[in-house]
Amino acid sequence: MESVKAPFRGIRKDLTGRLLCYKQDWVAGIRSGFGILAPTTYIFFASALPVIAFGEQISRETDGSLSAVETLASTALCGIIHSVVGGQPLMILGVAEPTIIMYSYLYKFAKGREDLGQKLYLAWAGWVCVWTALLLFVIAIFNVCAIINRFTRIAGETFGMLISVLFIQEAIKGMASEFEVPKAEDHSMQKYQFQWLYTNGLLGIVFSFGLLYTALKSRRARSWSYGTGWLRSFVADYGVPLMVLVWTALSYGVPDRVPSGVPRRLFSPLPWESVSVYHWTVIKDMAKVPPVYIFAAFIPALMIAGLYFFDHSVASQLAQQKEFNLKNPSAYHYDILLLGVMTLLCGLLGLPPSNGVLPQSPMHTKSLAVLRRQFIRRKMVKTAKESIKRKASTSEIYGQMQAVFIEIDKSPVTTLVVKELQNLKDAVMKTENEGEQTEGATFDPEKYIDAYLPVRVNEQRVSNLLQSLLVAAAVCAVPLLKLIPTSVLWGYFAYMAIDSLPGNQLWERILFLFVAPSRRYKVLEGDHASFVETVPFKYIAAFTIFQFMYLLLCFGVTWIPIAGILFPVPFFLLISIRQHLLPKVLKSTYLRELDAAGYEEIAGTPQRCLSLTIREQEGPYLGIREGEVEISDAEILDELTTNRGELKVRAMSFSEDRRPQGLQIHPEEDMLSE
Repeated sequence: MESVKAPFRGIRKDLTGRLLCYKQDWVAGIRSGFGILAPTTYIFFASALPVIAFGEQISRETDGSLSAVETLASTALCGIIHSVVGGQPLMILGVAEPTIIMYSYLYKFAKGREDLGQKLYLAWAGWVCVWTALLLFVIAIFNVCAIINRFTRIAGETFGMLISVLFIQEAIKGMASEFEVPKAEDHSMQKYQFQWLYTNGLLGIVFSFGLLYTALKSRRARSWSYGTGWLRSFVADYGVPLMVLVWTALSYGVPDRVPSGVPRRLFSPLPWESVSVYHWTVIKDMAKVPPVYIFAAFIPALMIAGLYFFDHSVASQLAQQKEFNLKNPSAYHYDILLLGVMTLLCGLLGLPPSNGVLPQSPMHTKSLAVLRRQFIRRKMVKTAKESIKRKASTSEIYGQMQAVFIEIDKSPVTTLVVKELQNLKDAVMKTENEGEQTEGATFDPEKYIDAYLPVRVNEQRVSNLLQSLLVAAAVCAVPLLKLIPTSVLWGYFAYMAIDSLPGNQLWERILFLFVAPSRRYKVLEGDHASFVETVPFKYIAAFTIFQFMYLLLCFGVTWIPIAGILFPVPFFLLISIRQHLLPKVLKSTYLRELDAAGYEEIAGTPQRCLSLTIREQEGPYLGIREGEVEISDAEILDELTTNRGELKVRAMSFSEDRRPQGLQIHPEEDMLSE
């Protein structure tokens, strides 16, 4: 590979590109004023809640060696560093589930060794982080990020499904534990008597399912038919943390006769207690780790480095998808180098490392995107078509479009706006100069306006820095966090699992396999993936069954007591399987469709039109006055984005006949009737 022969080339290129826009990153954020607070608070709650839940999980897995204090501290520390000196400031960092899994395996291994034990667990984990950092440095220096595209959709979605399964597993284990006496607790205490233990378990089920149901409902509030647009947006953005607050408040509605400790609540030492302070001095104990374990730490470090390389790079990719039309360059190599530095720092401080997380990273970019121009686009297209009907000249057509743009777009006239208008003008006038425009008849306004009025994202560093500072403040709010019932967190684990399924094509294909052959035509009536119309059913089934069986294999590896630390290995092997084995089993054209890089979706027959049509055509019949219908940017983005944060590519149907009976679409085989 040529890139390996030129060490540091990728890092130098990334630094050169990002330094040119570093000042603008801060200026753009500061100029946003109070407007930056909305995406800041939105992403703070999206980032902090999982970290708190992971803190409770790792506290149980490590017998209190780590807790929410450490997960929050790591997320805040790494987030601040990345927002200030990171390459891609839109990427959000945090402690993720793979880190919790690996640290749990490390604890089980250390606990079973007399010369390590719980006392030297964090010191040994520090050595694992040292090796991990060195491996990440090698990856960055030798430009290994160039191969990230070899991790195709099959690997990413299988990994995502595994995390969802592990979330469900943790939720079930957590709810079951509500009926049990915690380890190292006095069984004779009143709250652990059978009737109160049973009461605690029943309350746990109520709070878990209550949080799960209300969180899922609030997540989709933007599509509600009731309430004002502001209220729906508020509930959609902040409904999940609000539901955590509501169910926490309800947990204090139990009668006074119920003993303290029912329902059970989050356990975490306070940041200023000796148990928490010890973590900052772990480096002193690293010299006490026996040399054989220092070298043995290389094995889990290899797994963690591979996971971080994959997870961090994919998070960065989704934060800067081409559909977002970001102006600033990427910095994959430099960000991996910086991740190595932060991993080393966390290891020396006794903290679990943080890396780029999903779906928070693309959620952050989406929260900064401006889509109001989609409405401007509609008006400009309409104006251009009216001018064409009047046989106006190209100059007159552009003049009318520019007037509409300036009239509707309320954003300040910046250099970027001027540049976009100039690009549009050059494109429009070019048709006349090249003779493509004949009496205004062949000019296609949709083509040019779509290309030169893209989505605009406010690229800056301030929102990431502010949300990281809020996470740091949450460390001091641990006394308040300890009021949250643990059962609410188990419900939140279930919510994270279920909420991650829509948009995962593996999950969608599994559901598709269970659709009755006589009812598969109904799939075409809703929005559906493009491969439904281009790939025969038997190939969809074969690919899905293989991926599902591989998922079961990966899940099975996590159950192996000590060797479970090797659970990332099957995902690394999947790269080779995808490149060399699957093309021999499936036709390459079908494989490309099923394992496509982008999420291509075809709108169903009764699709909703994301435009001003309802205002302009149907409004009068519904008693709607001009200007009363308003579809927010966030509502449109919700419909065009998967729950994983991946932007959908909307395409036209490949079928010439979209009749609902679902006639043959694929030329070789009627996949709907198979």
